Amino acid sequence: MSSTRLVSLLGLGFGDCGKGLFTDCLCRQWGAHTVVRFNGGAQAGHNVVLPDGRHHTFAQFGAGSFVPGTVTLLAFPVIVHPTALLVEDAYLRRAGVNDALRRILIDGRCRVTTPYHQAAGRMRELQRGAQAHGSCGVGVGETAGHGIDHPDQIVHYADLAQPALAMAKLEMMRRTLRAGFSERCAEPANQDAYAAELSVLDDASMAARWLDQVAQLTRQAPPASRAQVAQRLHLPGCVLFEGAQGVLLDEWRGFHPHTTWSSIGPASVEAVASDAGQHGRIEHLGILRSYMTRHGNGPLPTHDARLDYLPEPHNASDGWQGRFRRGHPDALLLRYALQVAGPLDGLLVSHLDVFGREPHLRWCSGYEDDTAADDLCTRDPVSGRIEAILPGAAHDLAHQERLGHLLARARPHYAGAPVADASAFVAQLEALTGLPVLFGSHGPTHATMRMLKPLSKPHPML
Repeated sequence: MSSTRLVSLLGLGFGDCGKGLFTDCLCRQWGAHTVVRFNGGAQAGHNVVLPDGRHHTFAQFGAGSFVPGTVTLLAFPVIVHPTALLVEDAYLRRAGVNDALRRILIDGRCRVTTPYHQAAGRMRELQRGAQAHGSCGVGVGETAGHGIDHPDQIVHYADLAQPALAMAKLEMMRRTLRAGFSERCAEPANQDAYAAELSVLDDASMAARWLDQVAQLTRQAPPASRAQVAQRLHLPGCVLFEGAQGVLLDEWRGFHPHTTWSSIGPASVEAVASDAGQHGRIEHLGILRSYMTRHGNGPLPTHDARLDYLPEPHNASDGWQGRFRRGHPDALLLRYALQVAGPLDGLLVSHLDVFGREPHLRWCSGYEDDTAADDLCTRDPVSGRIEAILPGAAHDLAHQERLGHLLARARPHYAGAPVADASAFVAQLEALTGLPVLFGSHGPTHATMRMLKPLSKPHPML
């Protein structure tokens, strides 16, 4: 048996489920030596609050970075935002973490987000106006899309060690992106913001200034080879794979176009491990809140404005994503998430303390909608209510968009009485999913975490 324990932490919602909290907690509980970021980019926002009051929202560093000695690995295909990583390091220093850059390994194959990608992505979102997708505004989607259309122009992290090569790619990229935009925004109300971003694409001198800044990063965190990544993933001890976003935002299984350019399930974790020659068993754990949340545009069938009073000190409704919404727990979306994610070993649940403040949370057990096509859902034969939503074939974005339209108009049906307390919720969740709830949080810090039951087949290291 392998002496390396591999565990993935996968969000089962639209994000904001507690991945930062659980990563921090399990790094301490299991002594993890490495946290692997395996998908997404700088658009993550994983909050960790310590019992002494210190707080950080992790975007690119692993959320185990408060734990001394824990290393972050940004594995390919993560999209790296170098200057944002420097800014995040400065914030971590203010929170007492002075060696984060000495504890990070960045795969040289990782694609790099540039100021030009960030500007172009924001301009596209500004043009959409009321039809905005819910972008975080940091350029991750633009980088991914540009890489598909113009792979020769994409800067990889290893390229940053060769400034002349990086400069040539940056100028080609700037010209290509600039050619795709006119002077005027399609949404006149957004013209001023649009013009500010357009000026970035017009600035041919920005590339040199940006590369000078980035050199600060590559000196401290030089590009890692595939062999170095493999060595890290084979070290004895625990490795946590920290997922970004949630499976309901997955690029292929989320509800197009309100998705992220990233794949989120167990297959993405296993691809990274396999690429490093690590074929040990991976324990896949799904993370969810006790209630639904969503940041920005897109469907949220159980949204209830009466829940807006629930505290969210680290999820504001300003910024690029827009409004932060809350909703009742949704059995249909949970079953859908489990279906598209694939087999899991257990669940982790955050915000169980909500039941002390909100006595009226109820499970949504069905949707009311008479117009949905049969290929999108199944119905209860007696009531006619929708009882399950159905994913389409692989890479069928048209089907996923139709699902999004269904969810946007569906009316939730709530069965039974409100959830009595945290214990009742956990019991109902286990009955619904057939999975054990291993840990539950009753507050924002690792000190509020409770182990509810061990894995049925514990790893030999435990």
